[in-house]
Amino acid sequence: MSLYEILQNFYIYGFLGWCAEVAFAAVKEKKFVNRGFLNGPICPIYGIGVTAVIGALAAYRGSLPVLYLLSVILVTLLEWITGFLLEKLFHHRWWDYSRMPLNIGGYVCVLFSLIWGICCVVIVRFVHPAIAAVCSFLPRWLGWSLSALFGAVLIADLYVTVSNILKFNRTLAQMEALGAELHRISDMLGENIYRNMKEGMELQELVKSKAGQTAEDMRAKAEDIRARAGQTAEEIRIKAEQRAEEMRNRYLSLKQKYQETAEGLSLVNRRLLKAFPLMKPSRYETEFADLKQQLGRLRKKTKANRKK
Repeated sequence: MSLYEILQNFYIYGFLGWCAEVAFAAVKEKKFVNRGFLNGPICPIYGIGVTAVIGALAAYRGSLPVLYLLSVILVTLLEWITGFLLEKLFHHRWWDYSRMPLNIGGYVCVLFSLIWGICCVVIVRFVHPAIAAVCSFLPRWLGWSLSALFGAVLIADLYVTVSNILKFNRTLAQMEALGAELHRISDMLGENIYRNMKEGMELQELVKSKAGQTAEDMRAKAEDIRARAGQTAEEIRIKAEQRAEEMRNRYLSLKQKYQETAEGLSLVNRRLLKAFPLMKPSRYETEFADLKQQLGRLRKKTKANRKK
């Protein structure tokens, strides 16, 4: 298979794969969902996978059992490698078959691989010969020009997608840092109130414990206690309240920033969340769940406002 044919097959089957994914999502969810990894109408995994199947297995076109078996093995291997590499590169599992029977590490479902084997046999035996015949009428110069144009668009799309995924990871990391600070302040609020309250109570109890002494001794002891403590029980309470109020304001400010960070997700990343509903992060699982909940509430709020 020449480079010209490889590029041609990649674009054609990448586009057809995207159409199939969109059609499946439309039937399932009753609405349009761009199910591709990229923003444009192409699924690279389909383009690479089908092109690899055609190039590697065209010689077995005459033997359906061999063609089917090798197709199942090849598509299973390709899907596993793709899922594994995407997770290692971007720290997200984009699809997960862990709940499906006969899955391999969650990256591959053997039942789906068996179905894909049938599709590959149909493509190699019937679909590709027809497509190749039609494409043979395309002038070579035009084919190369279109390949160059599509390649430039694909590279730009890949850059936008990857940069947004990296930005998404930074957003989750920022949410984790904000969440840790919120938790720390929450703990400090409780400890600070308890500690200062306890100090005030200890001061009062110590004074009361000396009730059996003379009035002069009590006053002297109380003054000594106040001198050592540097503040009266009332002063302790006032200072504790002021400190607590400062921390409460800080807490509310960070909580607002946490929410704004989640809701400030880019359109590209929001599309990816819709395209891969089973996506799971390798890290920041709590923040990822919070982010999806925040976006869900925001969507409901937007819909409610539109109805008004």
